[in-house]
Amino acid sequence: MATDRPSSKFSAVNGQQPELMLSAVLHLMSHYHAGSAEQAPCPQLASVIERHLQVLSGLPDLGPVLQATCQQLSQQWAALVALQRPMPPKSTLLERLARMLSAKRPASPLPQ
Repeated sequence: MATDRPSSKFSAVNGQQPELMLSAVLHLMSHYHAGSAEQAPCPQLASVIERHLQVLSGLPDLGPVLQATCQQLSQQWAALVALQRPMPPKSTLLERLARMLSAKRPASPLPQ
């Protein structure tokens, strides 16, 4: 039997899944800054929040206003996640020069 609405792997029989996901992401968001003042927010939690919002923005069971809001928030959380990624350690001038010199050296032929 065909349905009028597109199926979604996140839709439940009673249509409760979008509400559960929205409830879960709101709960996660409320805990993001709930730690102590000395404790930094958890980058993994920010990533989970971003993914939840991204999934919610694509659910056909959600109204267009909620979809747009979730999409906008997903983009904002994605930017926050990107800012929290650890920066690669800076190399010193000596290390960069050594890398450049080693890359320019031709490989010596093997003795035959």
